[in-house]
Amino acid sequence: MWKPGYPHILRNMTITYKINVPISTDQFIELLRASTLGERRPLEDRTCKEGMVTQGNLMVTAWHDAVLVGVARSVTGFHYACYLSELAVHQAYQRREIGKQLQALTQPQPGPQCKLILLAAPAANAYYEQIGFTPNPRCWVLEREQRIRG
Repeated sequence: MWKPGYPHILRNMTITYKINVPISTDQFIELLRASTLGERRPLEDRTCKEGMVTQGNLMVTAWHDAVLVGVARSVTGFHYACYLSELAVHQAYQRREIGKQLQALTQPQPGPQCKLILLAAPAANAYYEQIGFTPNPRCWVLEREQRIRG
């Protein structure tokens, strides 16, 4: 496994991308933990993570040999909208366009009129605009502990 201070380990690596290849809950949790996305997901809730792995209907993964180093997990009806709910790249593999490639492989999987939608972490806003996403101020979030008001 990669250790800080040894970036030469990653030179000349080959990344393999796979579409809808099952991954384990443990692999998913470990990747989230090794990426910045782990800071914003309840890693201690294994049942939640297991549901995320098994219930998404579009998953593009990036592998360095047998190690999962990136994932784009989406939920879609394959015709109008594809919600990319998790985009995670292991910190040791970031800035190598793996996240960009995961998105590029996700985009054509749904139908030709299907748009890709995601919620960005504040620090990632500039990244998504740089690769071609358009900001949309119309997103609304209802947190789990909130209720619909009558």
